[in-house]
Amino acid sequence: MAFPGEAALNVSREFAWRAISLFCARVTIRDLGQCVSRKCAFSGALFFWLGFNYTVIMSPPVCLHNGTVFSGFAAMERCSVLVENGRIADVFSERRFSQKRFESDVVIVDVDEAFISPGFIDTHIHGFGGFGTDDSVYQIERNGGAVIDGTEAIIEMSRLLVTHGVTAFNPTLYPAPEKLLISAASKVSAAIGKESGARIMGLHLEGPFISPDKLGVQRPETVSAVDLSYMERLWAAANGHVVNMTVAPEIKGMRELALFCVRLGIVLQAGHTDARYENMVEGMQAGILHSTHLFNAMSWLDHRNPNAVGAVLTHPEMSCEIIADGAHVHPDLFKLLMRTKPIDKIVLITDGLRPTAQVQGPFFANGEEVVFHDGLFHREKDDIIAGSGLTMIRGIQNLVKFGFGLEDAIKTASSNPAAIMRYTRKGAIVPGMDADITVFDKTYTVLAAMVGGELRFNTL
Repeated sequence: MAFPGEAALNVSREFAWRAISLFCARVTIRDLGQCVSRKCAFSGALFFWLGFNYTVIMSPPVCLHNGTVFSGFAAMERCSVLVENGRIADVFSERRFSQKRFESDVVIVDVDEAFISPGFIDTHIHGFGGFGTDDSVYQIERNGGAVIDGTEAIIEMSRLLVTHGVTAFNPTLYPAPEKLLISAASKVSAAIGKESGARIMGLHLEGPFISPDKLGVQRPETVSAVDLSYMERLWAAANGHVVNMTVAPEIKGMRELALFCVRLGIVLQAGHTDARYENMVEGMQAGILHSTHLFNAMSWLDHRNPNAVGAVLTHPEMSCEIIADGAHVHPDLFKLLMRTKPIDKIVLITDGLRPTAQVQGPFFANGEEVVFHDGLFHREKDDIIAGSGLTMIRGIQNLVKFGFGLEDAIKTASSNPAAIMRYTRKGAIVPGMDADITVFDKTYTVLAAMVGGELRFNTL
């Protein structure tokens, strides 16, 4: 039975593959993945060609009004945002809102003077709410002894993250033994297009081509020398859905790997690295222009050799992730960061672990039991810092506390990651962009989140 606003399209696979072979000559794998994940009109045509059943469910138009809109370019008080067909249709003042006559199907939402921001994009997150990429690597028993499928774990991450204002994310894989990592890449990428909450944009591989001297809590046996065939297998297992990758610029063969990844469109990040300054410059020349959790797991600034930290701070073309929990990086260092880096080169991340926001233990991260104290997860067996329990909304709040203006803090969580990851239709509230929107109030409580024009979380 067909429902209003739905279309079921079926064709033979023989015709489909002939058509798609012509189309693929013009469009990259990532382009296909982004189109399909957005369920745009073009992805309908793609699925038509592929011969799959495809159902398009059109969300009604929505007008969010009576709020302060952070467009990505300006902050505008007493404004409204009109969303149609999954995109931003218009942004206008409350005066114009009061003069407009809307069609009967438009859903009017009064945000009661809250902030209307581009949706938060977390490009470095391992897990949330007791679910994560770990579930694709390790058999982690939940309360009651059940083990969740790795793909389902990422879908659950998506469902929970949107309630905290995240509208898009890059599930991040730690290094693991090769067979397990390849299997995990396949399981995690299989969740793309099945999510009901935050959009899964693609994988962040935090290794395996990193320095054994800057592991943090990562396991030495999972680190690999540069191996292009291994990288090809990872790319294939992920179905081409690798968006970004952390690498150590100084390791042998990195230039060849970097050039290979750049051809695939992968954003390369210097991290878990013991690089000297000259290694970092060589890496930049090969396309390594982003960096992973600045100040953490990288060679420190030294007056005789600036090393990795110094290279990131002194080169304006380098962008950087930052964990704004006040524990991974001292709050006063954010003042230095604001003085040395252009604001559009700073990306807020959580680096959140699987037990972040998990209500009941035991807590596991990267296959090992962890405990939470002093604002961080620590490995239970030796108390080494395992990672963050930060959320994006708390990170924005902390950045403001550390000296950022609210508009700039929001940029680090939305427009900046969108630009650096090349998500060309995300990160701004302007006509034509994807309607990925987060609404939060002055207490930094998330009130609503919209993904592709659909209100997937709403307390208003």
